Amino acid sequence: MRTAARPATAAGGDRYLVQSVARALRLVELIADAPAAGLALGELAEGLGTSKSTAMALARTLMRFGYLRDVHPGPRYTLGTALLRLGDQAGQQLPLGPLCRPLLVELATATGMTARVAVADGGYPVFVERVDGPGSVRFHTPLGQREVPHATAAGKAILATLDEAAVRRICDASGMARRTGHTITDLPTLLDNLALVRRRGFAVDDEEDAVGVLCVGAALFGHDGGCAGAVSVTGIKGDLPAWRLDQIGRRARDAAARISGLLGHAPSRPGPAGGGG
Repeated sequence: MRTAARPATAAGGDRYLVQSVARALRLVELIADAPAAGLALGELAEGLGTSKSTAMALARTLMRFGYLRDVHPGPRYTLGTALLRLGDQAGQQLPLGPLCRPLLVELATATGMTARVAVADGGYPVFVERVDGPGSVRFHTPLGQREVPHATAAGKAILATLDEAAVRRICDASGMARRTGHTITDLPTLLDNLALVRRRGFAVDDEEDAVGVLCVGAALFGHDGGCAGAVSVTGIKGDLPAWRLDQIGRRARDAAARISGLLGHAPSRPGPAGGGG
């Protein structure tokens, strides 16, 4: 994290520079560069080279307009949803990782599994953040790469928000390669599975992408009601009873709903194609 305050003006000075605006923008930069847990008020003041009262006034103003939010206990300050909306409107990838990391930590702790969040990229999941559960097996799950939509929980959660024609187009383009003996490789069976995903609100990858590995995922929705991505948890399948699978699914679904709320999704507004939110 950068902590030294930048000069208020460029070399030679700039009489049009508004110092309070410069400080506010610098504060946003400090938080963007900080760990996902955010920064405390004292850290903000130190990074800006100002008093705590000045840092507080700036933070409260930015919170009022949605550019920051406070996380408790603390409080600690993290990026707000206004920045996500601006990125979305500019056609840029949503910075989901910093926004939802605290919820991923909570989900990983509750399930003991690895929690990840993905953005939707043309129907494919692209994972952008990962949190390992306490004592969980570490999985080699690289970030920033497209994963297959038909054999992953996050992928199926995203596909379930689309209509049949869109699912057919995506699967025709990607193919439905067999990853394990459990992979769904024909479209009619996949469509039936996606109908189940819509009914219960979460998707399951039951050793479909890797032998012995179970994933459960649920779709995320943005302020426009469209699918923004998915959250998922991954662990060793073992002898998992049905009630435990349902419990994990509910936790994934609830985490997805909370992240959707951070993205500005209104719960009363249904997602497309009955995907839920």
